[in-house]
Amino acid sequence: MPQRGCRMRLNKYLAQCGVCSRRDADKLIEQGKVLVNGQVAGMGQQVEETDTVQVGKTVLQGKQTCKVLAFYKPVGVVCTERDPHAEKKIMDMIHCPERLTYAGRLDKDSEGLILLTNDGDLINAMMRGANRHEKEYIVKIDREITPDFLEIMRKGIYLKDLDITTRECKIEKTGKYTFQIILTQGVNRQIRRMCEACGAKVRSLKRIRVMNIRLGDLKPGEWREVTGEELETLLTDTGMLNRK
Repeated sequence: MPQRGCRMRLNKYLAQCGVCSRRDADKLIEQGKVLVNGQVAGMGQQVEETDTVQVGKTVLQGKQTCKVLAFYKPVGVVCTERDPHAEKKIMDMIHCPERLTYAGRLDKDSEGLILLTNDGDLINAMMRGANRHEKEYIVKIDREITPDFLEIMRKGIYLKDLDITTRECKIEKTGKYTFQIILTQGVNRQIRRMCEACGAKVRSLKRIRVMNIRLGDLKPGEWREVTGEELETLLTDTGMLNRK
């Protein structure tokens, strides 16, 4: 909570508490789901230390220290928080007292690095496509990789079902059927769609890097906290280090 006598916009406060991004906070406020001192909050409202803020049935405890976890999502685990039909959910594998949300999904059949944080503004900054943050993958397909395949993938591919053309990317052949690729956008199942447009099917897909954070030596199901210089670089690159 802001210091006594200092006021902060409610949407910013909700984001700093890890509830959601500022944009999503505005939606919660607009829907009448946020109370300040027992009263339904209004758009643009400000709060201070003496105020009690409640979202749904949860009373917030004030601004939290930014926490970021790097998690190795195994194949078969779903990136969801509340789907009752999912057998294995990502949030069931991480036991942390803070409320965490993932920044960027991986589909059920993919594996690798997922970042989770309690900072809604950080998630929003990482997910904003215009920022062109890099994500790196190792991919295996069902056909031999040719120079033509690499060139078509590198230049960008028109995805008819989404009516978009993917951005140019970096791609390198690493084996007869494998390649590494670096993307700067977050289209749903992008690599699988790009490969299918080239007549190939993905056999395995692993994300090994998000921005400056690497999967490293983590094994499936393991996680580590991002701290120190690694966290500082992440916050700097997303513009979140000296936010106001």
